[in-house]
Order: sequence, then structure tokens, then C-alpha cells
Amino acid sequence: MTTSSQTDFTFHKDHLMAEDEIVFLPIDAVTKQTDDEYLFRFDVKAKYDPGQFFQCSLLGIGESAISICSDSEEYFELSIRSVGNVTSKLCVLKKGDHMGLRGPYGHGYEMDTFKGKNMIVIGGGSGVAPVRGVIQNIYKNRGHFGSVDLLFGFRQKSFMLFEENFSDWQSEDMTIRIAMNEKADYPNATKGFVTDILDHILPNKNTAIIICGPPIMITFVAKVLLKKGFQKEDIFISEERHMKCAVGRCGHCMIHGKYSCTDGPVFRYDEIY
Repeated sequence: MTTSSQTDFTFHKDHLMAEDEIVFLPIDAVTKQTDDEYLFRFDVKAKYDPGQFFQCSLLGIGESAISICSDSEEYFELSIRSVGNVTSKLCVLKKGDHMGLRGPYGHGYEMDTFKGKNMIVIGGGSGVAPVRGVIQNIYKNRGHFGSVDLLFGFRQKSFMLFEENFSDWQSEDMTIRIAMNEKADYPNATKGFVTDILDHILPNKNTAIIICGPPIMITFVAKVLLKKGFQKEDIFISEERHMKCAVGRCGHCMIHGKYSCTDGPVFRYDEIY
């Protein structure tokens, strides 16, 4: 029963949802990116930081945590990969269909704290999606940042995400380097892993490093950077454990005493390692 001390929330276009409220919003655009990854756009105003996430759901199916991959107050975008029961059902939705959403949740990238710094953004596979919002923010505010190095790793060209954005980013003096396991159809890539394109990255006290990707990739990239002389407090990672409730109640996503859903998913490296 609702009492006079409680507040009723509706997903208006100028404020966030309540923590337990699910709203079904119409999908405004769907773009197929790869054989199993789709970009969904919702033309609804919402305040969020890059790195935060929504819980996306379908009635009778379930819900899944999906990171926001945009940076705008006018809309938000979600890149969903069809890899499980919930996401496979979400990925067959079309423009005009409704998707259940609650959020945004979590601790994202606080972009104002990076202003004035050189930026190194490293993404692997689907991990490029959550950092796209970071890159868009830098792109729109390019004068507030120093040098920008973007390093991406993909299995092969057919797995690449957001290649259509590369020319815009490079036009704002951002350097893009790509590692690819199979580079035959993308000659500009370096054959190998993201760790194989870190040679030119040198320690600088005024640098912030953002890493997102599979846990094994984050581990090896961080080891290389720390060995080079970067400090743990220079590195920010996205630890996206299996998040169920999104509000720190169920304990599914605990990592070293912290919840990925509320304390993260973005952590400074020295906060958990």
C-alpha cells in the first residue's frame, strides 16, 4: 500500500526511474552490428553517466543488465549481444516493439574528473560498447582533454563494433589502433591481442586509462600497464559480474567485498585489486 510518505515515480523525460520500477518503452531504432549484436535506440531523455547500465526485460522471460553505450541527454542506446535466453529474445525485437527497462544503475565514469588528462581507452570485443559513451563524451568536449588513444581488440572484422564512428573520432585527433586475431580482411589491424598494441603507451602522471572487456583481457592489459610504470589509481576498469537485482540486495555480483551493481561496475583499479 502506498503511504503519504512514499513517492510515485513515472518515467518522465526529465528524471530517472525509481529503483524497482519497470517501464516498457518503444524502441525507436534497431541497427544490426554483427551476426549476434544489435544496437537499440530510445529517444527518451535520461540522465546517466557512461558506464552505467539498464536492466532490460521481457515479461515471462527475465531481465539482463546491459551497459549504456551512448552519451546524450536526448536519447540513450544499448548494444545487446544475443548470447543467452533473455538477450536472444531481446535481440529479435524490432522498431516499435516495447522493451522493459529499469535504471539507470551503478557507478559510471565520472567524466569531469578526467578533464585536462590524456586519455587511453581500451576495449575488447563487446567491451567496446560500454566505453563508446566515454569516447562520445570526449568527442563532444575534445578541448577539455589531452591526447586520446583508442585501442580496440576484435576476433575478426565481422565482429567489429562502431566502425562507422571511427572517422569522426579520428577527425578530432584521436588515435585508433586495432588488434585482431584474424586480420586478413582488415589490413590496418595488428595481428594478435590488445596487449600487442600497447608498445607505444608510456607512463605519464597526467593520464587516465579506461579498460573494458573480458576479465582475462582486463587482467593481462592491467599487468602490462602496471609493469610499464602506470599506477593503479590511473586505471579504471568495468567489472561487469552477473548482476541480478541491480540494487545491492541479492549478492550475486559481489567482488572483493563490493557490489558491481552499486559500487561499480566502474572501479578504480586500486579499489578492488
